[in-house]
Amino acid sequence: MIQSPLIEEVRNGACAVPRLSIAPMMERTDRHYRYFARQLTRRALLYTEMITANAIIHGDRDRLLRFHPDEHPISLQLGGDNAAELAQSVRIGEQYNYDEYNLNVGCPSDRVQHGAFGACLMARPKQVAGIVQAMQAETDRPVTVKHRIGIDGRESYGEMAEFVQAVSEAGCTRFTVHARIAVLGGLSPKENRLIPPLRYEDVYRLKQDFPHLFIEINGHIDSVAAARTHLARLDSAMIGRAAYDNPYLLASVDRDLFGEAELGPTRREVVAAMADYMETMAEEGTHPRLVTRHMLGLFAGKHGARHWKRSLSGKIPDGITGRELLSRAISEIPPYVLDEVPHACAA
Repeated sequence: MIQSPLIEEVRNGACAVPRLSIAPMMERTDRHYRYFARQLTRRALLYTEMITANAIIHGDRDRLLRFHPDEHPISLQLGGDNAAELAQSVRIGEQYNYDEYNLNVGCPSDRVQHGAFGACLMARPKQVAGIVQAMQAETDRPVTVKHRIGIDGRESYGEMAEFVQAVSEAGCTRFTVHARIAVLGGLSPKENRLIPPLRYEDVYRLKQDFPHLFIEINGHIDSVAAARTHLARLDSAMIGRAAYDNPYLLASVDRDLFGEAELGPTRREVVAAMADYMETMAEEGTHPRLVTRHMLGLFAGKHGARHWKRSLSGKIPDGITGRELLSRAISEIPPYVLDEVPHACAA
């Protein structure tokens, strides 16, 4: 089990320089997934799902914003285009002790476009600069921006560089760049993650042209080895769905990317930690499914994985505790899988 997070280190600036982060993903990176991920890596930066400013101002703030202290370091990703509302959201977020705030300028979904934010904002760099300044006025924590390399109609490297220049002049020093354009008409969010060609070289060039900025890359990074390749030229890498579908790849991150001496947790240790967590959540009235749905990939590619997934995704018997459920789920997984230590990343 991963022990206490590096909260003091974060307060002293470590959150501003993560070697790896786990991408914000709608309907995935909720508090239960983040706690699960934290059992695998204590150093990677975690993100909330994107939460709109309107939801924070008018919705159930505790449900949207609370998190376990072990989730640090954690970034609150915000969506919106109104500077005053986003500033108010940061002010509210400060009550929950987030380590940083991130503005979404990359989501291409129809719902987000209808609200005129997300990737649409790449066409309005001055507006984004104003939003960043308004957010910064409410916190002493970092305010960062996640964006695409472009949008349809504004696809050139030069236009992306102009966007970064304008926003950096407002005081933003860290940018997470998805190395695909966002096509705002005709493609679904899933298609926007797959169809537009990856242009990693544009992100590398951005770092060359703006060496004083912290540049993180996102887009089809599916292993620690792939992240390390990008880290040879950039400051950080962001892993998305690979960290959700095959979460145990995160178990080597602290050793391979952050230089920790420990080998990382075994899957048995992770399951034990999550059994404890599920007992605590049960006391709050949380259904086991809300936790276990994020754990289905823990044994991906290993003997017993099918039984594990079937046990956690099938009908949950009435009255069974989370600890009992997990115990049944690992009953057909051999000890050599449960106690395997994470392999070192190839150099």
